[in-house]
Amino acid sequence: MTSFEELLKTMEAKGLSLGSVESLTGGLFAATVCSIPGASHVFMGSLVTYDPREKIALANVKKESIDELGVVSEQVAREMARGGKNKLNVDVCVSCTGNAGPTTCPGYGEVGDVYVAISSPKDETCIKLSLKGSRNEIREKVVEQMAEAIIGTLANI
Repeated sequence: MTSFEELLKTMEAKGLSLGSVESLTGGLFAATVCSIPGASHVFMGSLVTYDPREKIALANVKKESIDELGVVSEQVAREMARGGKNKLNVDVCVSCTGNAGPTTCPGYGEVGDVYVAISSPKDETCIKLSLKGSRNEIREKVVEQMAEAIIGTLANI
């Protein structure tokens, strides 16, 4: 069983709904979840907020957080997850923001710097990843880490 199959099975057993807010992955998490038969029992949708303006408009990230901390920050990841949970009306929302490379811009961290946040009925968590690889290898690793982080959170719900 893949981590995504485990994730969906566990969420369905607990009667929980799932959503995502994605930046550097550009919808890859949602596409991966939706490739699993039965995903519609759990997965409600995703917001792709690649640009900072969309993080603000769609996920209710505070402009001040982006201005002060940059988009690749724990605070922005947490606000994305929280905003997505509310916007998508789901029990659990995962978000990711980071830099897949190959270059960086000010406020975007180093290549491979990623934050994954989860907002759940019980709490909010965030992990920082420092990944290596090509742009698409980093994106794929982030998606896998998102699934694993949710599975870890489900143990406490």
